Amino acid sequence: MSSELAGRVALVTGASGGIGTRLAERLAGEGAALALHYGRRAEATEELAHVLLAAGARVATFGADLADPDAPERVVSEVEATMGPIEILCANHGRARPAHYEDVDAGAFDATLAVNLRAPFLLARRVLGGMIERRFGRILFTSSVAAFTGGMVGPDYAASKAGLHAITHFLASRVASDGVTVNAIAPALIEDTNMLPGDRGTLARRIPVGRLGRPEEVADLAVAMLRNGYMTSEVVGLDGGLYAR
Repeated sequence: MSSELAGRVALVTGASGGIGTRLAERLAGEGAALALHYGRRAEATEELAHVLLAAGARVATFGADLADPDAPERVVSEVEATMGPIEILCANHGRARPAHYEDVDAGAFDATLAVNLRAPFLLARRVLGGMIERRFGRILFTSSVAAFTGGMVGPDYAASKAGLHAITHFLASRVASDGVTVNAIAPALIEDTNMLPGDRGTLARRIPVGRLGRPEEVADLAVAMLRNGYMTSEVVGLDGGLYAR
């Protein structure tokens, strides 16, 4: 493999979802070894692992509820004990429950931030030391256009994604000289996910290109960002023209 990602261990969280699955497939195509994390969808993740193994990839699966504050540390330790040091982290998992602001109480708000914001930070915090030591690392957070616009899911969801941008910039500025890049990708209204807040046809009419995005389009852009050692501290939108900035 000529890709700089070949042979490197990549942890993809939320690998059973539409974006996570396509991202894992693309990374396997680059020659990376895949650590596939799942929260509840063990069967779907094992099926994905089987497909990737059959295609010649090195793959293992790891289950954890990332709402647990100890789970990020545990997942990384299990991956590294099984597969070796993590050099690519794709924090792709997420929690999205559509709700009016009046229905988002303290417990609901904290639950969303625990999964969408705290867990990605703790995962990054855990892997950064080794990445800096080896002078190579790629961290990519999956954000959302909701971080810019407020979105349609809920205030807790939007806040969690906006927080990822702050963490991206904070970390990137401190590890860039060590060969580690930290970026975020901000998709909007992607089909084949469980996070669409409404009817697909109605949502598609809101998008300038006239359709929902596809998970493989997100994965293609994500891998391009991971391959690029000169890109860091960037939040790249992929929203069909929904939000111009």
